[in-house]
Amino acid sequence: MNSDTNILSDVQIGGDPLGLPHLMPPPAAHPTTVAGFAGLANAIAADTAAWEPLVRYDATTRWYHRLRTGPGYEVWLLSWVPGQGTGLHDHGRSSGVLTVLRGALTERSAGGARRRLTPGDQRVIAPGYAHEIVNDGLEGAVSLHVYFPGLTEMPMHDPTPATRTTAPAH
Repeated sequence: MNSDTNILSDVQIGGDPLGLPHLMPPPAAHPTTVAGFAGLANAIAADTAAWEPLVRYDATTRWYHRLRTGPGYEVWLLSWVPGQGTGLHDHGRSSGVLTVLRGALTERSAGGARRRLTPGDQRVIAPGYAHEIVNDGLEGAVSLHVYFPGLTEMPMHDPTPATRTTAPAH
């Protein structure tokens, strides 16, 4: 003979318990963490059919196209012909995820450190971090940039002697 407490303790779920929506948190509609934004960048990068036809190269200025916006973020596609660069800058209060899609780019920090970025490489940029991105290769490059919150400023910095790419004039 079973008592009420024994009946309740014998409750079992038939099938996959994760298949019951009320046992799982609702999926996030938009990324809210750095890892989530990096994942968003990877998903967009993998969908070449969506971004590749949009790419343009412009010899006079860096080309860019806003791909997507969401609550508190925006996604940009940029192209770089050889020799194009940003100059030393930061992104104000915005964080960023930079993903190289095609070609190669070089990142130079304000302290002079250099990092070569090739397709699939990703850099997370903290607010206020000063750096410069340059295509110092012989082929065009394409990159994807996710900013959160959306980019509202890009203060330029004077280059220090450690990051100067040409000899100073005498």
